Amino acid sequence: MAGVAELSGTDQVVVVGAGLAGAQCALELRQGGWRGRIAVVGEEPRAPYDRPPLSKDVLLGKADATTLDIDYEGLGIELLTGRRATGLTPGVLHTDGGDLPYDSLVIATGATPRVLPGAERAHLLHTLDDALALRALLRPGLRLVLVGAGWIGAEVATAARQAGCEVTVVEAGPAPLPGALPTEIGSAMAAWYAEAGVELRCGVGVAAVEPGAVLLADGSHLPADEVVVGIGARPATGWLAGSGVELDASGAVLVDGRLRTTLPGVFAAGDCVSYPSARSGARLAVQHWDHALQSGGAAAAAVLGADEPYDPVPYFWSEQFGRMVQYAGRHAEGDELLWRGSPQDAGWSVLWLRDGVPGALLAVDRPRDLTQGRKLIERGAALDRALAADPSVALKSALRGATA
Repeated sequence: MAGVAELSGTDQVVVVGAGLAGAQCALELRQGGWRGRIAVVGEEPRAPYDRPPLSKDVLLGKADATTLDIDYEGLGIELLTGRRATGLTPGVLHTDGGDLPYDSLVIATGATPRVLPGAERAHLLHTLDDALALRALLRPGLRLVLVGAGWIGAEVATAARQAGCEVTVVEAGPAPLPGALPTEIGSAMAAWYAEAGVELRCGVGVAAVEPGAVLLADGSHLPADEVVVGIGARPATGWLAGSGVELDASGAVLVDGRLRTTLPGVFAAGDCVSYPSARSGARLAVQHWDHALQSGGAAAAAVLGADEPYDPVPYFWSEQFGRMVQYAGRHAEGDELLWRGSPQDAGWSVLWLRDGVPGALLAVDRPRDLTQGRKLIERGAALDRALAADPSVALKSALRGATA
C-alpha cells in the first residue's frame, strides 16, 4: 500500500474510541503494514465489542458478551480502556488518564444516546452494561413504556414481548421511524406492533417520566414500571471543543473524501463523522454497523497513504417482530417511490428512483432484493419501472431495456 515503506518504526497512531470503527481501524493498520505503536483508547472498562446484538441476543438472554474477536496482544495493539478523551492539541491527545502523543490520530468516539430532559428514571440501551441491566428487569407482566418507535424501540419492544412484558411505545411522529422513512412506509409497519401485542401511540410526545408513570404531552398518564428511551443519538464529540477539528451543526466531525479532518494528521471514522458522498450528492452522517466497519478500515488505509475516496453504498439491517428489515443507499425528498409487492405480503420491498436509477431500497424479508438492489445502486443502473414493480421479477432482470 502506498506510503507504508516510508513509515518509521517509532511512529505512533492513537485511535480514540474503542468501538467497532476504532477496533477495525487498529486491526487494518497492523495488517496493512504499520510497524509503529498503535494505541486504542476507550472510555468503557472493557475490550471493544459489537453493539447490534445488545438489543437482540443480549436482551433475549442468548449472549452475555459480544466482544470482537481480535488478538490485540498478538498484533501488538495496546488497549487503553477506562480512559476518557478530554481534549486535543496538535500532536497530543489529552485523557483523564494522562496525555498521549501521536503522529497520526483517528477519532472514532461514536455517538451517545439522546436523552429526555429530567428523565433520570429512564433507561438507555447503548452499552453492554445497559443491556444486561435492562435484561434483568424484563419479566412477565412488567409494564414497559418505550419512548421512540425507531429501530432501537422496535427491537427492544420485540425482546420485551418475548419476555412477557406489557409494552407501550410512544412516538411523537405520525408513524414509526419518522425521519428515517416516509410516513406511508412507517404506517405500513405500525401493524407489526399490534400483531405482536404492543400498544403503539403515535403523534404524542412525552412531557416527563414520573415515578410509576409517563406523563404525555397531551396531559394523559401511562402506567410504567420501567421506561426505555430510544430517540436517536448525537456524535460524541464535545471533547473536541477548541481543538481545531471542525464540526457541523449536529456535532459530527467534518471530514473530506479521505476521512481527513481539518487538523493535519487527524482522521475520523464511524458514527461521529460527516463525509461527502458523490453518489448521494450530499454529506452523509451514518450511524450504523456497516459504516463503522468500512470507515474504520478506510481510515486505516488513509493513514497508510491510500488515496481512495470513501463512498460506499450505506447499508443497515434491523430484526424486529419476526421480520428482517434491510436498507441500502440513501433516499432524498423528491425521489420516486416504487413498491415491489404490498405490506400485506409475506415479504415486500420499496425502491427510491431518480430518473429511473435506484438511490435506495428497503427490503422486508426479501434478502435477494437487498443483495441485487445494492449492486444496482452501486452501478447506477436505470430500471424499467414496470419490471421493477413486479415482485416476481428479479431486480437484476429489471434493467431498462430488459424483457420479462
